[in-house]
Amino acid sequence: MNFTGKLALVTGASRGIGRGVAQMLAAQGAKIAVHYVRDADGAQATLASLTGDGHTTIQADIADSVQVKRMVMESAARLGGLDILVNNAGIYTEHPILDTDYAEWQRQWDAIINTNLIGAANAIFCAVPHLIQRGGGAVVNVSSRGAFRGEALSPAYGASKAGMNSMGQSLAVALAPQNIHIITVAPGWVETDMAAEHLASAGGDAIRNQSPFGRVATVDDVAYAVCFAASDGAKFMTGAVLDVNGASYLRT
Repeated sequence: MNFTGKLALVTGASRGIGRGVAQMLAAQGAKIAVHYVRDADGAQATLASLTGDGHTTIQADIADSVQVKRMVMESAARLGGLDILVNNAGIYTEHPILDTDYAEWQRQWDAIINTNLIGAANAIFCAVPHLIQRGGGAVVNVSSRGAFRGEALSPAYGASKAGMNSMGQSLAVALAPQNIHIITVAPGWVETDMAAEHLASAGGDAIRNQSPFGRVATVDDVAYAVCFAASDGAKFMTGAVLDVNGASYLRT
């Protein structure tokens, strides 16, 4: 996986999976636009950790279509083009149907779908002309095991990730003639700041034991899959959804 000379925009890269992906791509020669929403300090920390030079940070609210367009255009301008888009940014909030009032139900569905699915779709739309200008490229969407197994506490999250899977497959067919491949990576639990409270709780062992490895994924486990998916060698896997859940959920 040699990314020398490749130009990549990684959304949600101020921490967690996004930071790991940015670091791994940069270590293999890519120049990175580190996207963040609010955590400017985290984005700067990611930037400082990257191998090589020419990297940049870019702020945008993924749920805002105008800001997404600006994010992609400015990233391409600063990097000198765009070869890879990693749609990693996303939100998770809980809204169990039996314990949520109607107004809150609507608010959370709107926020989650607009960020996780529509925001990612808009980023792809805006990135495609830049990828075509470079002769093709890659889009990697970070989905979730929840798209398949269900998310009782956050149904909008599960739906958003199922939509992301389907969107990736549809656009893989549409964009293959342009030499653009699209692969979706679907992790289960990952050892990130967002999961730390759950993993440290009384239910942490039960979460880890969902996998026969007796652990959850590391950031590097997921970042490696994302980087592989972004590589030219994965091009003929376009449309695939790659599970990275340690056999905690198996599907056929």
